[in-house]
Amino acid sequence: MNITAGMVKELREKTGAGMMDCKKALTDAQGNIDKAVEVLREKGLAAVAKKAGRIAAEGLVEAYIHGGRIGVLVEVNSETDFVAKNQEFKEFVKDVAMQIAASQPQFVSKEEVPQAEIDKEKEILRKQALNEGKPEKIVDKMVEGRIEKYYKEVCLLEQPFVKNPDVTVSQLLTEKIAKIGENISIRRFVRFEVGEGIEKKSENFAEEVAKQIGQ
Repeated sequence: MNITAGMVKELREKTGAGMMDCKKALTDAQGNIDKAVEVLREKGLAAVAKKAGRIAAEGLVEAYIHGGRIGVLVEVNSETDFVAKNQEFKEFVKDVAMQIAASQPQFVSKEEVPQAEIDKEKEILRKQALNEGKPEKIVDKMVEGRIEKYYKEVCLLEQPFVKNPDVTVSQLLTEKIAKIGENISIRRFVRFEVGEGIEKKSENFAEEVAKQIGQ
């Protein structure tokens, strides 16, 4: 069964669920919209979009220190203090802090990346493509594809989750919103690494963190 963009759009409008969730539900339902709606409801994903629009002003600030070499502070918000005390929420916040330690994001989301940074990166990618001998007419499409890879490197929500690279941090967040039943948002973070910015022998502590988390 060929799942079209129109079918995905219709299901999103009916349920408010994410695009990938809708596509998977349609695949599971063999293209039947009504069955796909039931699939999403069973997974608790149909109302996620509505929850995501609600104000989240409670939550936790989590500190994570790895071997005295990498330190992370992250603020993750929930709607109520009750959820902030929920064990699953606490574990999610800790996972986010570990993700930041291991994957070194610079921003929470695509929207936070300054336009000047995007323009600079696109110019670099464009020159790379031209230097590779790619035809001018396809360079712009190549740049757009490569900028998505750039987002996955620098934006926390776009990164593959270190404990399960088959899902992104954004998809994990959506799952937690659906399961916990409240809007959750990753607001901000800071990451410190010993010797960062000082010229010295290279030691990849982030790689060490990622290996340990993946165990």
